[in-house]
Amino acid sequence: MYDIDAALDRQILRHMKDRPTVILTEADDPRTIEAAAHLPRFARLVFLAPEAKVREVAAAHLPDLDQNRLSYLLSEACFIDIEAEEALRETLAQACVRHHRALGIDADIETARRAIRRPSRFGIMAVKEGYGDMVVGGMRHDPKDFFRPMIRMFRNQPVLSEVGFFVLPNDHNVYPNNVVVLGDVGINADMDADTLAQVAVGTCVVARDLLPDRLFPRVRGSIVSYSHKGSDEGPSPDMVRAATALVPKHLQKRVDERGAYYNSIEIQGEVKVSVALSNRSARYYQGGEAWAGKSNVIIAPNLELGNFLFHLYASRYPSAQKFTVIFGIRFRGVDLPMDCSAEDARLCVKANILRLQRDGRWSRTPKDRFFPRHRILAINPGSTSTKVALYEGDQEAWVEEIQHSAEALLPYEDQPIVAQYDLRKEAILGMLRDHGTSAADIDAFSGRGGLVHPIPHGTYTVSPRMEADLRDSPMGDHASNLGGLIARALAGPDKPAFIVDPVVVDEAPLRVKITGMKAIRRRILSHALNQIATGHRYAAERETFYHALNLIVCHMGGGITIGAHKRGRYIDVNDGLDGEGPFTPQRSGSIPTGQLIKLCFSGQLSLAELKQLNKGRGGLIDLIGTADFRELERRMDQGDDWAKSVFEAMTYQISKGITALIPAFDGERVDQILLTGGLARSTRLVEAVERFVAPMGCGLSVYPGENELYALAKGALRVLNHKEQAREYNPEMK
Repeated sequence: MYDIDAALDRQILRHMKDRPTVILTEADDPRTIEAAAHLPRFARLVFLAPEAKVREVAAAHLPDLDQNRLSYLLSEACFIDIEAEEALRETLAQACVRHHRALGIDADIETARRAIRRPSRFGIMAVKEGYGDMVVGGMRHDPKDFFRPMIRMFRNQPVLSEVGFFVLPNDHNVYPNNVVVLGDVGINADMDADTLAQVAVGTCVVARDLLPDRLFPRVRGSIVSYSHKGSDEGPSPDMVRAATALVPKHLQKRVDERGAYYNSIEIQGEVKVSVALSNRSARYYQGGEAWAGKSNVIIAPNLELGNFLFHLYASRYPSAQKFTVIFGIRFRGVDLPMDCSAEDARLCVKANILRLQRDGRWSRTPKDRFFPRHRILAINPGSTSTKVALYEGDQEAWVEEIQHSAEALLPYEDQPIVAQYDLRKEAILGMLRDHGTSAADIDAFSGRGGLVHPIPHGTYTVSPRMEADLRDSPMGDHASNLGGLIARALAGPDKPAFIVDPVVVDEAPLRVKITGMKAIRRRILSHALNQIATGHRYAAERETFYHALNLIVCHMGGGITIGAHKRGRYIDVNDGLDGEGPFTPQRSGSIPTGQLIKLCFSGQLSLAELKQLNKGRGGLIDLIGTADFRELERRMDQGDDWAKSVFEAMTYQISKGITALIPAFDGERVDQILLTGGLARSTRLVEAVERFVAPMGCGLSVYPGENELYALAKGALRVLNHKEQAREYNPEMK
């Protein structure tokens, strides 16, 4: 059976700009909770019930639901006790009266107040007023309690249609990929040829929005009748023929308004029902026409036939996947059948989210009442630049890179990095002014963590003790030390300032650090920020927690670090700062100790030259004369055997570093290998590593690049949204 669930997922992710706010009116129905458990990746979910009630229903009726998935859902969702929301209820009641009167419907405030206490009306009006983007109901509501009020509030065009999708078992070999789409005219009070033509076009537009063009290159609609191509007479065939003649006009209007993508729609009319439903009938009635047995959209000219076809497929194929979409309300409502399953409900919501995302006119929920958008300033100082970004929630408002000229940095030559504090801070304040904002407009500040004492992973409040260590640089002098200092200064005394997962994150047990030389212990210095952020990202995409997974994360950039993340603890990683591990574009990596000792005392290289060879002039620079990995690939393409050997050695060593971490998990299965960093953009490198590590038997996912600013913002948001507690900087001195 065609996997429509996965197809919707892929398309949503391709078009997604932000997650819409979806309000669930039937929050105490187990089907709602089970469906919602598969939706946090795509939507911000609002349950119109207290959290305790949702937990109670889940415990009583969903014992087989994955508990990590359920816990993740509950941690991500918002729960609204309508009785406790007196002020919001009054706002919505007043809006209800206003909108009804605008529609010419008599309304009074007391009736509206009573109605708003019902989850169905509360959810509809919350979306109407911009507190949400989509409302879901119908499983426990009569049409007059949910469907009709929803249509009345959200209707944005005269003609509507309800579109049903069926994904049928493989043995039903009638429709392409066994997917059939049914168009129902029943929402419309009056039916004429023009209305039927618009329903036909609207139904096919929805099909085009949801069926991927790779598998459904043409959307072929048939307006069905008891007559076929003039074979019979009567008012119904006459209306179908007239509607078919009007279709090109309405279809062209859609193409003109929304683009040539909809040129792949074809609609024919007066097709006998048996021709649309049976390949055998199609061969006889259509005389071998190209469309015989190839229609994938059926438009019924009346409510009775539409309902009959929908329930025929639902009862004949109980294993079919099915969902509905309403055309003409701008994706704001999802009406679920009373007999729908949790899977049906999930597909309905996903289908509407995909249409909303594809439309292109939606970017964010108008009002952030249920999911406040905290404004976070992320600060990442580098050696000659400072990257800054403002986030509103998890959406980037703007990003800037401030370049500090050689002339501006000259006075600070041979001084500790903290000497540049005033220069960098003033540059950030100037950039904020350029964007028409100030520190007073920002809720929290998140700076790149510096070389403080080793600490566990997490988001840390910048405290006086941390400030002192950032200035004194106990682990080394680095531009990142300025991140926390500037964040604290901009935050002032009343707002939070954080650092997130600095390079010194160390949760490794002693067995990782002991070496064969008593005087030398392995240090833990790595790309912790990007590694842990990538772990969180992978977990969120699976709708679970970072601490529920065993992951190996390989950051591949100018330096390469490969870390073991065991159920939320960062327990082993190579010391990327000193060059341990695979060789990289600029670093030598691990070297045979005896040969290195001989080289050190050979007199061939000075101490400074040896340090440069280890970090800065080693790796690809020493082997092929450039740190540009793309140049290495170009030389391979030109037949350079040495370049090919270097590539194979590098990918082999990366893969060896990954597989060497298996013992870190003490016999537990590794859930996934994650590749990240700039080199993860190389398809050739990724494929080589994937081939080497295949015997591990776990999957491999790729997250190219390293968005450190986003990782800083997400770390702050986890605290501000009460997903984590801010840690206190209190390192153990050893």
